[in-house]
Amino acid sequence: MRPFEQILTDWLKPRLAAAFPDSPVPLAKMAVVVAAANPEFGDYQCNGIMGAAKAMRRNPREAAETVLAGADLPDCVEKAEVAGAGFINFFLKNDALAAAAGEIARDPHCGVPQIGAGKTVVLDYSSPNVAKPMHIGHIRSTVIGNALDRLHRFLGYRVLSDNHLGDWGTQFGIIIMGFRNFVDEAALRETPVEELERIYVKSYEQSKADPEWLAACRRELVKLQGGDPDNLALWKRFIALSMDEFDKIYKRLGVRFDLVRGESHYRDQLAGLVARLAELGLARESEGAQVVFLEEEKLLPCLIRKSDGGYNYATTDIATVLNRVEEFKPDRIVYVTDERQQLHFKQFFAVVRRLGVTTELVHVWFGLMRLPEGTFSTRQGNVIKLERLLDEAEQRALALVQSSSPEMPAETQKEVARAVGLGAVRYADLSQNPQTLITFTWDKALALNGNSAPYLQYACARIASVRDKYRDRFPAGDYEAAPIRVEEAAGRALALRLARFSEAVIRATETYRPNVLADYLYDLSQAYSSYYQNVPFLTAPEGVRESRLHLSAVTERVLRQGLGLLGIETPERI
Repeated sequence: MRPFEQILTDWLKPRLAAAFPDSPVPLAKMAVVVAAANPEFGDYQCNGIMGAAKAMRRNPREAAETVLAGADLPDCVEKAEVAGAGFINFFLKNDALAAAAGEIARDPHCGVPQIGAGKTVVLDYSSPNVAKPMHIGHIRSTVIGNALDRLHRFLGYRVLSDNHLGDWGTQFGIIIMGFRNFVDEAALRETPVEELERIYVKSYEQSKADPEWLAACRRELVKLQGGDPDNLALWKRFIALSMDEFDKIYKRLGVRFDLVRGESHYRDQLAGLVARLAELGLARESEGAQVVFLEEEKLLPCLIRKSDGGYNYATTDIATVLNRVEEFKPDRIVYVTDERQQLHFKQFFAVVRRLGVTTELVHVWFGLMRLPEGTFSTRQGNVIKLERLLDEAEQRALALVQSSSPEMPAETQKEVARAVGLGAVRYADLSQNPQTLITFTWDKALALNGNSAPYLQYACARIASVRDKYRDRFPAGDYEAAPIRVEEAAGRALALRLARFSEAVIRATETYRPNVLADYLYDLSQAYSSYYQNVPFLTAPEGVRESRLHLSAVTERVLRQGLGLLGIETPERI
């Protein structure tokens, strides 16, 4: 099913090309069609003519009228008209909206075109550090990355999701020193990752106060990187303990990875990579270190080997790109990390470009999550553990479910509370532009009304309830076989929003902003609420009620599918 935006854009392009043969404004920019913000001005509109007309010193309204004059409109369009200074407004036919809703009902992808078919994307997200518990700062990379993972797959892309663990860096010298001096074996058995974190914090503080301790930490790191058996054995133990804890969190969040390859996976390639960069004249020695200077890109130099012989994140990330390109031949590699790493990605992207890599490389950065009193830090010990956040979310949701559905069996209440609580946490993040800074508060993260996951989950459950009542009252009825008719204003508004589902999915994926889909779902739920309140369902005449039930069922399907793309479950009852 082609989105209406695309149908109208394709229709406009040849007419705009004919009307503006010498336009300095690209045709692709002129022909952009978007959903109209005000329904009085149509369902879709094109605003691009004004920029082209201004650049060519033409009257934009007259130019827009020239584009429409004598044109045969697309079959889906009832009328098109010029408004204001040169807007072209399109009004769709009710039959076209009804047909689109029917197509969504029948299509396994809810009418979303498979624009990613035949293309491969590597998605690098979550990437916690070994020997540190996951905290609320990890929720952003994990849920944003997982939503982009689901969106790409839904559009037909072959996706390889990779949890690129922080398992090979400076912190391991600090942890190894701390482990040998501070470990509490009983605590390690009881809460292994929390004990490793305690060791890390204590050793880190010691390194700040004692230069000899810091030097010893660095020596332990170099020994580890050199293959020292004792340090390798400790390192492997840290990874095993950490992965057990990480996997529990991922299972709760419904997150799965195709690959779990930490930085260590590429460690044997680092020396050869540095030698290759030096041979090509891309890396030069500077104060005992190996550095790639990036003056042409107007970036700071990229350090690839330290003066003590150790490697850093840039070296590993360059090796990772080269490996992924050779092994998977992806069309695109996408990284989801916080905003503080923007320079790092610009630097190593520039280096791999110099090595001849042409694969599209994308850094999806997001704003930091802060506490009301300021930034949190593992080193400062003021973090909220992610596991405890999820526990609290489920407990609060359970109280809500017990209050709203006291007759529900206790085990069912717990299962619904799990879906509602975890959904609330996910949606609190995904409903915001990723690049915004988030100040974390319990009330905001666990809001169970308004523009929230529980509100949307409840909308699905309410539609399911109407459907069940219909089946009880009309056991021989078959609303799914009834043709959808779009007649009343509320039904038309609902059908129009359903038709925009594919547009929302594509835009959320191409802009790497899951909040575009979240905004769409909330808008859809509001349109359904208006429909539900303004037209009768079960008391409507035969045929009319089936049409309305069918349209409601399509709405339910889109809401459930859309929430699923955000990683949010939708219980049948709340």
